[in-house]
Amino acid sequence: MAMVRIRFTGNREEADSLINVLHGIDGIEHVEEVDDMMPAMRDDSSSSENSDDMGGGSSTYYVEVLAPNRSHADTVREAAELYARRSGSGVEIVDEF
Repeated sequence: MAMVRIRFTGNREEADSLINVLHGIDGIEHVEEVDDMMPAMRDDSSSSENSDDMGGGSSTYYVEVLAPNRSHADTVREAAELYARRSGSGVEIVDEF
């Protein structure tokens, strides 16, 4: 099994749509939005309160996907990146949150 962790920046509707897209991939049975364990401090900003560069209601969502193998994990990554490009959102594949 391969775990894919996605940090997604967009609005709630876009995050829900991404989760639905990932659920729709054949062979993927577990997609879960998780809470961030620690509030992130931005390295590029002197103000942690100014964390929204995307504007208008964007938030960061953390999504974990359990893929049965590496091939499916690659498909998950590609689908998340494609969805982000099409929706104008941000996506980052990370090792841990």
